Amino acid sequence: MTLQLLVLSNGHGEDIIAVRIVQALQQLPTPTNIFALPIVGEGRAYQQANIPIIGAVQNMPSGGFIYMDGRQLMRDVQGGLLKLTWEQIKSVRRWVRSHRKLGHQSAILAVGDIVPLLFAAISGTNYGFVGTAKSEYYVRDETDMLTRNSKSAWWENFSGSVYHPWERWLMSRRRCRAVFPRDALTARILQQFHIPAFDLGNPMMDGLEPSLTSHPFDDTDDQNSEVTRPLIVTLLPGSRAPEAYNNWELMMVAVSAVLASFREPEAIVSSDGRVIFLGAIAPGLDCNILTQTLQIQGWRASQVSPLPLPDPNCLTFQQKNAYLVLTQTAYNDCLHLGDVAIAMAGTATEQFVGLGKPAIAIPGTGPQYNPGFAEAQSRLLGTSLILVDQPAKVAPVIQSLFKNPDLLQIIAENGVQRLGKPGAAKRIAETLQAIL
Repeated sequence: MTLQLLVLSNGHGEDIIAVRIVQALQQLPTPTNIFALPIVGEGRAYQQANIPIIGAVQNMPSGGFIYMDGRQLMRDVQGGLLKLTWEQIKSVRRWVRSHRKLGHQSAILAVGDIVPLLFAAISGTNYGFVGTAKSEYYVRDETDMLTRNSKSAWWENFSGSVYHPWERWLMSRRRCRAVFPRDALTARILQQFHIPAFDLGNPMMDGLEPSLTSHPFDDTDDQNSEVTRPLIVTLLPGSRAPEAYNNWELMMVAVSAVLASFREPEAIVSSDGRVIFLGAIAPGLDCNILTQTLQIQGWRASQVSPLPLPDPNCLTFQQKNAYLVLTQTAYNDCLHLGDVAIAMAGTATEQFVGLGKPAIAIPGTGPQYNPGFAEAQSRLLGTSLILVDQPAKVAPVIQSLFKNPDLLQIIAENGVQRLGKPGAAKRIAETLQAIL
C-alpha cells in the first residue's frame, strides 16, 4: 500500500529542509504520495517542487521571527494568526480522516519546532519529527554544561535537556515513530529519555555541492612550486530585506578594515598578496542597493572577474589589488571557495561552518541577526563562530586566525561534528519509509 505523507513545517528554512527529505523519498523505489502544509509563509519551496498544499497559507508581518520579539507576535495576532492556526489544524485532521475513510496508510512528518510537532501529535495518525530549532549545543558541549551569565540560561535546560518535558512528551507518544535531531549530541540526550531519536545528520548540509570541480587556485604547472592564491572572504549578509541591506553596510566597514590591515607590515597576507570578497546575495535582494554602498566605500566596477564563477550576471568590483564579486546564483561556490566568512545570517552561517571553516559574526539590529540571535548561534557553533562587537574588529581576528593553523584544524573538525556529513536527507527518507 502506498504511504500518504503530509509534511508540516514552520518557516522558509524548514520548508527547504522538508523538501530535501521529500525529494529523497521520491527517489526511493517504494512510492510515497506527498502533501504539504507550511504553517508559516506561503510555502514557495513546496510550490517549486510541485508538492500539493492542503490548507490555508499566509505570510505574517513577523516573517516567522515571533519567538524573538513579543511585539512581532502581537502584529501576527492582529494579522490573523489565531484564525489561520485553527484553520490549519482543521485541515490536518480533515486530511487524516479522508485518507482513513479510503483505507489509506497515512503519516505526518513535522519539520521545525514544537508547533508542527504539536500539529502532528493531535492529528490522530503516526508521525515523525525533524527537530531543526533546538540543539544541546545551545547549553552544553561534549564534556560539560556551558558557563553562562544569562538569566534565561536555567530555563533553557531546567529539566536536563534543551527540549522541555512537554516537547519530550510529544516525542515519546506511541504514534511518534521517529525523531531526527540536528546533531549527534542532541540525539544522545534524547535517547536517555527513551525517545526514538536517530542520529542521521543534518539535511542543512545536503545539496551544497559546488559547480566548480576543483579550486581555481589549487592548480600549478610545476608540482614543486608553491601554489599562489589569494585569500577569499565570503560575505553572508542574510536574505531578508531591509535587514540584509543594513547588514551589508556594516560588513563593508569590516571589509575596508580588512583591506587596511593587509597593508600593515606584520600582516599575514595571501601568498599572492590579493584578497577576493565573495558576496553570496539572496535572489530576492536588489544588487543596485548593495552597489551604492560599495561605491561609497571606494569600489569601482571591473570587467575582469577574478574567479570562474558559473554566473554570467555576477557583478565585479575592484579596489587596488582587491576584488569584490556579487552573485545571486553561485551560492554553493561562495561557501566552498571562502577561506573565512564575515557572516550576519542564520542558515548560511551554519552551512559555511559545517564545511569546516571559520566565520566571524557582527551582531546587527535585527529582527533576525541581533545580539541575542548571534550569541545563541555562537553557542550552537562553538569555536567555529567568532563574535565581534564592531566591524573594525573583524580584521585582527582574520589576521589572528591565519597565524594559528592548529586552531584552524580544530575549527575544521568542530564544524563537521556539529553539522554532520552530507546525505542526511536520504538517510532520513530511508528510515522514515521503513518505520512509517
